[in-house]
Amino acid sequence: MRTTIRLEDHLLREAKAHAARAGCSLNEFIEEAVRVALLSGGTDQPTPPPPPLPLYRGGRGLRAGVDLDNNAALLELMDDDVS
Repeated sequence: MRTTIRLEDHLLREAKAHAARAGCSLNEFIEEAVRVALLSGGTDQPTPPPPPLPLYRGGRGLRAGVDLDNNAALLELMDDDVS
């Protein structure tokens, strides 16, 4: 399909130069640029920051009998909590 687009002069010069460096036509370069923009959602909006992590503000410390240096015992205690 044919269509006419209007680009600022400097943008057209940069697009032509980029296409030449990539070894493709200006048409192929613009098609690929539009395709990439559509696949990426077509927005330049920054990614929103992640939500804040919840904070644990209390508790009584370690459960009696928990030894953080003994992985096997720790896993066993964790398994006991699940069942």
